[in-house]
Amino acid sequence: MTLQAKLTLGSVLLATLIVGLISAVDLGNVMDLEFQSTYDRAELLKSQATDAVTEALNRQRSLTLGEALRDEALTNKLRRLVTASKAILEIAVVEPDTNIILADTLPTRIGNVGIPNQDFGPLVKSTGWLTKFRVLLRSDAQYYQLQDSLGASADKPVLLVRVIVLPSLIRNEMTPTLNQTSRIAIFSVVGAVILTILFSTIAFRPLGHIGHMLDLVARGEFDPEKLEPGKAATDELSLMASKVSLLGQRLRGALYEAADLRGNISHLLQDLEDAVFIFNRDRRLVFASGSVEKFLGKNRDDLPGLTLVEVFPPATTLGLLVSQAAETGRTIRNRRVPLGAPGENLVGLAVVLLSVDSLESLPNATGTGSGLLVRLRDPEAQRKIGRELQTADRLTAISRISGGVAHEVKNPLSAILLHVEVARNKLQRGDSDVAPEMDIISREILRLDRVVRTFLDFTRPVELNLANVPMQQLMNEIVDLARPQASAGKIQIETQIEAEGVEVRVDRDLIKQAILNVVVNAMQAMPGGGKLRFECVTAEDTVEIRIADTGSGIPAELREKIFRLYFTTRKEGSGIGLAMTFRIVQLHDGTIDFTSEPGKGTTFLIRLPIAV
Repeated sequence: MTLQAKLTLGSVLLATLIVGLISAVDLGNVMDLEFQSTYDRAELLKSQATDAVTEALNRQRSLTLGEALRDEALTNKLRRLVTASKAILEIAVVEPDTNIILADTLPTRIGNVGIPNQDFGPLVKSTGWLTKFRVLLRSDAQYYQLQDSLGASADKPVLLVRVIVLPSLIRNEMTPTLNQTSRIAIFSVVGAVILTILFSTIAFRPLGHIGHMLDLVARGEFDPEKLEPGKAATDELSLMASKVSLLGQRLRGALYEAADLRGNISHLLQDLEDAVFIFNRDRRLVFASGSVEKFLGKNRDDLPGLTLVEVFPPATTLGLLVSQAAETGRTIRNRRVPLGAPGENLVGLAVVLLSVDSLESLPNATGTGSGLLVRLRDPEAQRKIGRELQTADRLTAISRISGGVAHEVKNPLSAILLHVEVARNKLQRGDSDVAPEMDIISREILRLDRVVRTFLDFTRPVELNLANVPMQQLMNEIVDLARPQASAGKIQIETQIEAEGVEVRVDRDLIKQAILNVVVNAMQAMPGGGKLRFECVTAEDTVEIRIADTGSGIPAELREKIFRLYFTTRKEGSGIGLAMTFRIVQLHDGTIDFTSEPGKGTTFLIRLPIAV
């Protein structure tokens, strides 16, 4: 179903609902008025009938009640009263004790026992229109009455005058009004449907125009110059149409820009140090970029469409490895491979770093399986980039570590300057007792000297005694060293060490010191006990060491400072431990980072390269 049809149908249903509600309310009001009108007439008739009975009894005092009530004049008068109202069925005069009818507008009922009916007053005044509607719809006769008492006392009446009401007669009186309301409702619904259809046809005409414009944009045939000039946009649909037109213009411009961008990207790819090849599922080359001529000695534009074995001949070690990876789906990462065939003397680049990955979907693929991504890299260029990154990382590390030195130097200098000023003021006043100030200045100079010497020792080049160290063994040693202090502090140790057969090339003593500094800090963060977890897993070419505690965590405002030299949050702390750890990890070409959540603890992550 179209949007126009849905909105039209919804509008019709809404109009029908509104007309139905209005008709129902109108019918309820009419029903309430008819019931109230019947009640008012019944009350009037009851009063008139009571007066007529009283008059008849007073006129015939010599007769008994039964004889006086069988008066022909009284009976005729009561009949006239009943005839005046269609909903009043009967007027009866009843003896209270025996409930025998002494007078009635229906002669056949005189002498019979009268049956008390429900009171008509509560039905009219205390019930809702739904109850009244149910009463009108009842198929069986249900009678109601209004009753008046005659006698000296209302508690012990001599006679009862009853006006009997039949609600089904009210329904007959309402039938003309109901028919008229129904006709009005039907005409209203039909009119609403016609108006809604006309309105939707006119209102949705711009949508058809917008849909046509979108079809042109989708087919790439949109031309703003061919559009008919229209009036200025004044409503939402007109605004939408103008925006679609603007979108088409921008898309047209974007296509031209994309064409230029493809050309620029093509020039950029030619300058890449690496060579990248993408093969589809049929093992045909669909994309080649970068320094293809440098690695293969072939023009990049001549390669697309060639098969895998044509680009990488299996006679070479490179081609053999690529073919094996394509058949098995095995991933290769930065493997050193001779570029030519065995025994071939190459001039220039002799070794490349080969990476091969499987791709799930590629364009122009018709066969089964996955595409293939092959990347060739120059090892020397890789080493050059690595050295530059290491230099940048170490400069950053020195900047982070030395950030706390300024604070440690500033405090002694401020104290020296302050007490020099105090001593000068004393001497100007003729007071030569400046010994206290000289003592303080001497202590601050010694303190400043210790700070500077510590920093120089910290930044002095370290001679690393590198060796291949089994990671499993190293972590077990660190855990064993931490157990006594953990046991004394009621700290539970958990381990997950999955580094069997993995080695790292490190200075064993220095790296153990670095990790133990983190472990000691973690235990000091749990003075009341907790859990200390050691994890060691291997990634692609690194070992990841995680040390997690359940302490109070590190506040957000302090997280950028914890690796600074001399920064500490403990009174007895020196602020050197984590700075030293940071420096040692950097010296081993590793990284250290942490995550912390206040109230839940901190996790440090140390990454070290796997020995090759």
